[in-house]
Amino acid sequence: MRKDFYIFRHGQSSYNVEGRTQGQTNDSVLTDLGKEQALTVGERLKDKGVEIIVTSPLKRAMQTAELANKSLELPIETDNHFIEVNVGVVEGMHYTKIRDEYTDIFNKMHTPGNEFEDVCYPEGETRREVRERVFEGLELWANNPKYNTIAVSSHGIMLAQTLVALGQSQTDIKNGAILHIKKEEGKWSIVEWL
Repeated sequence: MRKDFYIFRHGQSSYNVEGRTQGQTNDSVLTDLGKEQALTVGERLKDKGVEIIVTSPLKRAMQTAELANKSLELPIETDNHFIEVNVGVVEGMHYTKIRDEYTDIFNKMHTPGNEFEDVCYPEGETRREVRERVFEGLELWANNPKYNTIAVSSHGIMLAQTLVALGQSQTDIKNGAILHIKKEEGKWSIVEWL
């Protein structure tokens, strides 16, 4: 049986504007533009047959799910599988400070693909670990007999690592971007970007 997933990145957040790394920091919230982007996500998903929205527990993702749901009126569930990468000691730091203090790790973490998939900031999580966690969650939802079409409100690195797992390399995921993937006959594949 085919299962469809529409994974979207949260709308623009306060930390996006400030140039600070978010990771699993939970005090970054949507800006006015981010709220508009979230409403647009809902409009774009209106005719896709989505049956449930699953969201990362972080505020920016939950706000995006709730605003997108104004057009969809679906149940919303949180799932820690789809939380953003844990960036350890650099949580909340400005990107310029991270570049200066952790230059080698910063450059490797921002290299597309999986060449440096086991690199992480001190006390953080590797991109390989993110990928494994995300696909564990996707498999759980794909095996849920109750739903065939699922929307996931999540984060940029989570989306980038989903792409890596599917043979693509992209690190710059725009706020409000929607990736449509499917699982069919036991295989995951990309359908399209919306």
